[in-house]
Amino acid sequence: MKKSIQFSYETPYFLSHEPTGKEQDVWIVLHGYGQLAEFFIRKFLPHASENRLLIAPEGTNHSYLKDFQGRVGANWMTSYQREAAIANNHRYLNQMMEEVLSAFKQVPRFHLLGFSQGAATATRWASQWEGSLDSLILWGGGFAHDLVLEVAKEKFAATEVILVHGLEDKLVTEESKKRQEELILDLGKPLNVLTFSGGHEIDPKTVERIINQGF
Repeated sequence: MKKSIQFSYETPYFLSHEPTGKEQDVWIVLHGYGQLAEFFIRKFLPHASENRLLIAPEGTNHSYLKDFQGRVGANWMTSYQREAAIANNHRYLNQMMEEVLSAFKQVPRFHLLGFSQGAATATRWASQWEGSLDSLILWGGGFAHDLVLEVAKEKFAATEVILVHGLEDKLVTEESKKRQEELILDLGKPLNVLTFSGGHEIDPKTVERIINQGF
């Protein structure tokens, strides 16, 4: 016999600074498998400003990256208890945004960047979040395979969608790139693809181009 319970759970998220409520742009960045938000947000901190708030949530599942000691990494979900993990992610991210936005009287522009496993998590969460995104950047990953097309089509109707991948990224196959491009076209979105010379990583120059210059 299997039963489930819900209980209060404490988990961190990281910000570039304490929100003033005057920021015009809020960037939410979701890390990939085996990373930690504390270090992931550092890749974007050079672009924080009084008008731009950066937020890095952390996956609620943790494990040692090798053996039984040493470095620890987080992930958003595994195949075990998958649906429960997805529901937990949604509750966590929804509550986090509710807390952050309590400082705002005027709704800012929202941008969501998901890297690797964080890309699928980003699309699942954003598709049910009550807020709207100005831009969605899927870096080294893509839309969740189980996303309902019609729901996504409506939710991201006014959202700029950008795909980013390294030219030497061995974790992103040509087949998966094609599948993501076809999905974006099915959503009725223009195909915006950025590439850089590198692998499965966050490229600083591409980050600067996206955040400071736009696509």
